[in-house]
Amino acid sequence: MSEIKPTLVVLAAGMGSRYGGLKQLDTFTESGATIIDFSIYDALDAGFEKFVFIIRRSFEKEFKTLFSKKLEGRAQVDFVFQETEKVPEKYLNPKRTKPWGTAHALLMAKDVLTDNFAIINADDFYGKEAFRVMADTLRKTDRESYQFNMMDYLLKNTISEHGFVSIGECQVYDSGYLTDVTERVHIEKVNGQLIRKDEHGSLVPIDENTIVSMNFWGFTLKYFEFGVELFEEFLEENREDLKAEFYIPSVVQEILKSGKATVEVLKSNAKWFGVTYKEDKEMVSEEIDRLFRQKIYPSNLW
Repeated sequence: MSEIKPTLVVLAAGMGSRYGGLKQLDTFTESGATIIDFSIYDALDAGFEKFVFIIRRSFEKEFKTLFSKKLEGRAQVDFVFQETEKVPEKYLNPKRTKPWGTAHALLMAKDVLTDNFAIINADDFYGKEAFRVMADTLRKTDRESYQFNMMDYLLKNTISEHGFVSIGECQVYDSGYLTDVTERVHIEKVNGQLIRKDEHGSLVPIDENTIVSMNFWGFTLKYFEFGVELFEEFLEENREDLKAEFYIPSVVQEILKSGKATVEVLKSNAKWFGVTYKEDKEMVSEEIDRLFRQKIYPSNLW
């Protein structure tokens, strides 16, 4: 079997409605580095050899200008597009303006993926060690297997101080395998306590040490055996809902229920941080500055 060359898929098609702009292109250092720059830097260091960016045509030129040259000669690069009209014709709705969600975005990369891959959010800082652990795992995973994986983080380390966030709440066997994942579209801190909305819209407590998914998943191409069919079912059920979104945790949950695949929960000592709201930017800039002072990154990544 030929050597596995892991690919990194970057979810960068979001509209940044809560942030007030395209946070995937916002800069956080004096040299003008984005959060994606750090993810690319760490992924290259970990041995990822191909990068697929899922973007929107509205900022294609600006995005390619920022990132194409940085990867030239270092890795293979593909750009694919997530647009509201990229669904089977019978489900097209001209009133739809919101993207179809992360699992729909990943389907846009299906035709350019040829090897085991990981997927990340553009606006999350995952940490150097997390990329190393993920890359090592993908290299050791048989291409034909249904062995998937997820990098774990604790809820208390992923909450914004400035409003609610959407996160996948995870249940994990003692053996280190995922048993259940539920997309929570509203978790926030209120008076020092973490709460979430349940299916009825009521606010209920949630443990700060809950393991959560920050959309750092590792898959073989077998993922698409589930993703394509489940999206068709999702569209059929949500024809008239202009805001319904198809999330990766929802696909993973169905994968687990099928009994056909397993999801190993990977651990690292990496610290996560990210931006949901504009007010989060100062904290992220301070965290990055701290990493510079510790010499974990050069002052100018490129």
